[in-house]
Amino acid sequence: MKVFKSIRIFLLLGINIKLLFLEAFFLLGWARILKSMPFSKIAPSLGEHMNETSLIIDESKKQQLKNISEAVNIMSRNTFWESMCLVKAIAAMKMLERRQIESTIYLGTAKDETGKLIAHAWLRSGPFYITGAEVMDQFVVVSKFAKKISS
Repeated sequence: MKVFKSIRIFLLLGINIKLLFLEAFFLLGWARILKSMPFSKIAPSLGEHMNETSLIIDESKKQQLKNISEAVNIMSRNTFWESMCLVKAIAAMKMLERRQIESTIYLGTAKDETGKLIAHAWLRSGPFYITGAEVMDQFVVVSKFAKKISS
């Protein structure tokens, strides 16, 4: 029943939002495939290692950032595959790159309550966090990748 309700809601949306959701869905799938590969193979495509993009962003892009964040987070809950933090960050980064918007992926680690090492990824563009901000404060940044857009 949840699938039918989701489809009905999707059909009521405007064309631009539908296209954004479809883009997010397909890029989440693409990012999931990338995640199954060795990280050393995909790392170069994530941007400049151990660099960050600017905290300043053109205010006119603020709504685009919000829309992309919402689309990726909503669609990640509606995929048939696992779409957790790294998958969401990579998909959102690609969506921003297509729109000529810079972003930085952060990779962090922490220990859970049992002492087991856990990892998290989140994406920032300008001063805004696109994915993964909910728990990022619990993690220590161990790597970052800046996707800069050349003028």
